[in-house]
Amino acid sequence: MIGVAPPQYDPAAPTTATTLPVGAASTVRAYVLELFRRHRRAFLLLIAVNTVAVIASMVGPYLLGDLVERVSDGTRQLRLGLTVGLFACALVVQASFVQQVRLRGAMLGERMLADLREDFLVRSVGLPPGVLERAGTGDLLSRITTDIDRLANAMREAVPQLAIGVVWALLLLGGLVVTAPPLAAAVLIAVPVLVLGCRWYFRRAPAGYRSEAAGYAAVAGVLAETVDAGHTIEAHRLGARRVALSELRIEQWTAWERYTLWLRSVLFPVINAVHVIVLGSVLMIGGVFVLNGWIDVGRMTTGALIAQMLVDPVNLILRWYDEVQVAQVSLARLVGVRDIEPEAGDAALVPEGRAVHADAVRFGYREGVDVLRDISMRVAPGTRLALVGPSGAGKSTLGRLLAGIYAPRAGRVTLGNAELSRMPAERVRSHVALVNQEHHVFVGSLRDNLLLARSGAEDAELWAALGAVDADGWARGLSDGLDTEVGSGGLALTPAQAQQIALARLVLADPHTLVLDEATSLLDPRAARHLERSLASVLDGRTVVAIAHRLHTAHDADVIAVVESGRISELGSHDELVAAGGAYAALWRSWHG
Repeated sequence: MIGVAPPQYDPAAPTTATTLPVGAASTVRAYVLELFRRHRRAFLLLIAVNTVAVIASMVGPYLLGDLVERVSDGTRQLRLGLTVGLFACALVVQASFVQQVRLRGAMLGERMLADLREDFLVRSVGLPPGVLERAGTGDLLSRITTDIDRLANAMREAVPQLAIGVVWALLLLGGLVVTAPPLAAAVLIAVPVLVLGCRWYFRRAPAGYRSEAAGYAAVAGVLAETVDAGHTIEAHRLGARRVALSELRIEQWTAWERYTLWLRSVLFPVINAVHVIVLGSVLMIGGVFVLNGWIDVGRMTTGALIAQMLVDPVNLILRWYDEVQVAQVSLARLVGVRDIEPEAGDAALVPEGRAVHADAVRFGYREGVDVLRDISMRVAPGTRLALVGPSGAGKSTLGRLLAGIYAPRAGRVTLGNAELSRMPAERVRSHVALVNQEHHVFVGSLRDNLLLARSGAEDAELWAALGAVDADGWARGLSDGLDTEVGSGGLALTPAQAQQIALARLVLADPHTLVLDEATSLLDPRAARHLERSLASVLDGRTVVAIAHRLHTAHDADVIAVVESGRISELGSHDELVAAGGAYAALWRSWHG
């Protein structure tokens, strides 16, 4: 069949993130079977109710066929009253059970969709933090929003309707076999046309829909990155380049949209032809059989009506199967996280102390490209270490390695002689916490937002944590105090207030080692300085690794590490490094002057 060739993906402008994997066919099948096992009773009940509705719908053709047969035989007693009464009862039964089919199908779809959302969320938050960071915001947001939206329609309607359509078609075919077996054979004439058309379509559709979804994710990724880095793009005059990249991604996405639309434009006429062939073959073959006396006119009437009724379930199956093809792509993207093996870690690995040690560490985000090279340092318990250096030198990357977010490519990062990358993630988080400039306010009360760090904390402890970060002043001024609803739909907090809540969570979590990456960046310099002084008592006795963009933070540190080009070029106290007259001294003179 000649037609439109699938577009080719142009990798000339790759996105900056490594996307999360797409689930293999075996993973998708296993998850679907798991969902059906969870809702087996509701699914079987839906099939049973649908069976009754379909059987009731076939009463009319049988009654009409019987009436036609009696008229053709010249019978004077047609018993129209009884026929009309039985038909009315069948209609009532059918209407009642169809209503139950729709209700139970919708309930089943909503429950399955709720399970899917919950499973995706639980699995996503259980992934290693480094995996989510490398995936970036565009791919993850596309899966949470677009793919969930596509699946919502499939789960609510496509899966139940597909099951209903299959049962409906099988029962009608069964009724046709019982009524007039030759007419059932006539229906099979259309099967080759249907099979060939569907085979052509479904061999191309899954790959097309997968590429269409990936193209949309690429568009979302480019737009999210452009919006997030808007000021940087303006400062470096990269607007034209970002617009060109956005247009390229949109062009690739719309090309796949046109391709999948063309596939459907071929399939639908094939389906219409199948309906014409089914009805035409039944009428012509049935007419021949009646003329030869092989079947009576009543059975031929009943068979023709049942064959006509097959149009609806076949349309239903093909319509929703096409929807399921689209949904299958979104489902594969959502369950793709199941293909990522969680880093269980060695449960027997327990830190023996609080000293942090990096030994000959090398790390890079891409194979063969190292961001950090031969980093070796030891941070004694209770030390305040400041990491300083030019942008892009690797300070934040080193901070994430020390927090156990990433595993080094070579060398070791240990806490109390226990390698961080081999410890269970929950155990690492109980000892080491990372706080950066990306802070989140969750929908709910202020109390709920704070209890995320320690679920059993009392109100007094919550207020103490807010006081430690200078947030108790504005928090006590709220109308409902800790019960004030914040986040989307509630009180809109300023970025600085959101940052204070994140730091209050840190106080409640009470880890002994902290990595602070621009943790006060959203505050003005004077407020940040005041907050850091207020936090001093809270941080007393803890190991603190601070990525210092304001050099007063480095001035207050016990040890300063200067990171340049992925290496530690200087290490010592503020006074020692200023006296040495090296890179740090130059930074200090420039900043202080």
